Amino acid sequence: TKINVYNIKDNKKEYIGIEASGMDMNLQKYLAFVITVEYGSFTKAAEMLKYSQPGISRMIGDLERDWGVSLLERGRSGVRLTSDGLKLLPLAQNVCRECRRLQAQVEELNGLQSGLIRIGTFSSVATHWLPNIIKEFQKDYPNIDYELLLGDYTEIERWIAEGRVDFGFIRLPTLPEFETIFLERDHLLVVMPEDHPLAGVGYFPVAALCDYPFMLLEKGAKAEVSEIFERCGISPKVRFTTWDDYAIMSMVESGLGISILPQLILQRIPYRIITKKLEVQAYREIGLAFRDKGSVPLAVRRFLDYIDHRRPADSDGKNPQV
Repeated sequence: TKINVYNIKDNKKEYIGIEASGMDMNLQKYLAFVITVEYGSFTKAAEMLKYSQPGISRMIGDLERDWGVSLLERGRSGVRLTSDGLKLLPLAQNVCRECRRLQAQVEELNGLQSGLIRIGTFSSVATHWLPNIIKEFQKDYPNIDYELLLGDYTEIERWIAEGRVDFGFIRLPTLPEFETIFLERDHLLVVMPEDHPLAGVGYFPVAALCDYPFMLLEKGAKAEVSEIFERCGISPKVRFTTWDDYAIMSMVESGLGISILPQLILQRIPYRIITKKLEVQAYREIGLAFRDKGSVPLAVRRFLDYIDHRRPADSDGKNPQV
């Protein structure tokens, strides 16, 4: 079994999540065209698809000769679509999607002797849920491969909409066109160093969030922590913003400030920190989202039957430090 994990940071990725191996040459050319447009560079497309840069350029040149049109304008700053390329790109994208559906149908006919499951997820799910799910799933389906794309909520929604992943773990509610499955409510907890003045309180006062430097877990669009601030009408002194949960824990441990993190990520942590519930309700609802649940590959449908194995049998999902 092969598990490929892709960290998506600052728009840099290692792979698109579509298998090029096994495609005939024309399909590889279509994929080269699609990925080159997305990244605006032959070099980046080559990195994604594990080809040489001249190889990618040659495949697109072959397409232009075969079709008798110019698809891309080349320049020092990269490449961009011509008017003909703009018309043909959606069709090439559709061919790549249909190839994926064909592969899924073949997997189904082969009775899950092989297959690929592409999952969009964020770090806490990848760390604390997916290992248990995959472990149980592998007992029954040992020959399935996985691709995990790690990102924030907005990126995961985009991957689902574009068909880059078969489904995604996401914060609910999500885009209205998605089909969703609710999984569970994940409380948001105040995180502070062990010697913090409020370490002994039962519930952390909302107003006190403004009294100490704040480390904000957020990237791009507003996440649940900023929504808490708006709902309570407060403006904490945000000194550091990141989408890295563990970086925040380390800074809190060092006494640089406080933060609010999801309970799910605060399991089996090595940092000397404590957590408290807020005096107001604060949580996120985690679920699964699909562009079209009815058309996912057989491997994905079987995988969904194992979602309840996301926690070890001896785990109650609670943080003993709360």
